[in-house]
Amino acid sequence: MQIRFHFLAKGVNEILIYLSLNSNTTIQLDFSFIKLFFKLLLILFFNGSLVFSQNYFPPAKGLWEQKDPREFKIETKKLNAAIDFAEENEYSGSRDLRIAILKSFAHEPYHKILGPTKKRGGPAGIILKKGYQIASWGDVSRVDMTFSVTKSYLSTVAGLAVDQSLISPKEKVSTTLWDTSFDGNHNQQITWEHLLNQSSDWSGTLWGSHDWADRPPKEGNIDQWKNRALYTPGSRFEYNDVRVNLLAYSLLQVWRKPLPQILKEQIMDPIGASSTWRWFGYENSWTEIDGHYVQSVSGGGHSGGGVFINTLDHARFGLLFLNEGAWNGKQLISKSWIKKATSSSPAQVNYGYMWWLNKKGTTRYWEGVPENVFYAAGFGGNFIVIVPDEELVIITRWLEPSQIGHFIKDVLDAL
Repeated sequence: MQIRFHFLAKGVNEILIYLSLNSNTTIQLDFSFIKLFFKLLLILFFNGSLVFSQNYFPPAKGLWEQKDPREFKIETKKLNAAIDFAEENEYSGSRDLRIAILKSFAHEPYHKILGPTKKRGGPAGIILKKGYQIASWGDVSRVDMTFSVTKSYLSTVAGLAVDQSLISPKEKVSTTLWDTSFDGNHNQQITWEHLLNQSSDWSGTLWGSHDWADRPPKEGNIDQWKNRALYTPGSRFEYNDVRVNLLAYSLLQVWRKPLPQILKEQIMDPIGASSTWRWFGYENSWTEIDGHYVQSVSGGGHSGGGVFINTLDHARFGLLFLNEGAWNGKQLISKSWIKKATSSSPAQVNYGYMWWLNKKGTTRYWEGVPENVFYAAGFGGNFIVIVPDEELVIITRWLEPSQIGHFIKDVLDAL
């Protein structure tokens, strides 16, 4: 069937429009219908454009499709030089991560390893463009500790709770948790958002670890640290793993099932992650939930534990965030949550809900890299970097942390 439009002038200011479906059928159309028709045509055109520009999503099983960087007009020589740089600048700490952890946190009083650790591999990484693999190096299938990159996974579990109306960021945590965790006038002011953006200044002890003993100031002594002045929740950023673990414990009380199970069922399985990743807590972080003992996981590997995962699964998680929480047409976590998680906090311009932001004027700013870049970062040079403008996901493992800005700029200079 052929469809043809016929435009006939009836007068100076009037045109009749006919739609011919075939040689025997002609329909006269009024102008309001034509306007509606062309509006729909424009919508279909732009939606079609979006469909054609959608990212590729790798299947759960089978090979991840690779493309030659030159298909995206990327200079291969410069990209290879960036990868060489990553491989040549391996994290300087011991590959025996028990030694690396204990040495790095020796300043902390009473610090000890409470969760599992694992000897690490060498430098590894992967770069995605529009979801396609355009480069990789090292053993991307090797499962390793990922330290504080775990925090971005934990934040995602919180986002799922928000999406499902189990919690609200501005809600005080003490309204949900009625045990002693948030006792006292100070702790009762703490909201979920304060825990998520690390501005709670929660005071207490969890799993035998004291809040004040986690990354204390270089100056002072135990008495001064223990008796410090408290800051109003939300007014001051302080990176603190005890408080992050408190967020994990609090979410466990809300979900009433292990957080790794939530992550697996609602995020990792839908994005096709392997069965090799794990999320651990501490040997003493078990608590009773509805008559069953459940381990409360840790938000990093500061004292062992956290997420153990391979580079390919990291890349899938990063690709989910590049696509604003959508995976192959299905919204797994809301776009609004992704926006909140990657927006500046009142107390720290370059930190969102456990995602770092590349903001000028901060000590972590990467010169020459767009300010809308956001990333998960962990001890030992573990990074999931999202570059929205270029539709890039960059995963790097065991890169000397001080060199990450240099490496990312080298990659972007190849585009």
